[in-house]
Amino acid sequence: QLQVVESGGGSVLPGGSLRLSCEVSGSSLDYYAIGWFRQAPGKEREFVAAIRWSGGFSYYADSVKGRFTISRDVLKNTMYLQMNSLKPEDTAVYYCAAPITPWVVAAEYWGQGTQVTVSS
Repeated sequence: QLQVVESGGGSVLPGGSLRLSCEVSGSSLDYYAIGWFRQAPGKEREFVAAIRWSGGFSYYADSVKGRFTISRDVLKNTMYLQMNSLKPEDTAVYYCAAPITPWVVAAEYWGQGTQVTVSS
């Protein structure tokens, strides 16, 4: 059984940066992908980015490609999402989840979510 816990959300001005963290515990992720999703008020949850725990291959939604970078530290069992050039439309609750299939909004285990607000 996996546990995933996010941290690092907050409020930032447009153009600013934030880094989200997701600490994973409980089971090996060697054969899985783990990822980030987000849900804005009144909208459906959407895929943001994912990474293969073994090998580190990454996947991105078109809306964040070139601005967000997903990474993981296997020794710390932690995944990160570095978010740069943030826009108001990035405002949402961000969720860490595993295991996942990239681009598919489904997972066996979800974190509690962390709020990201981009506003002037």
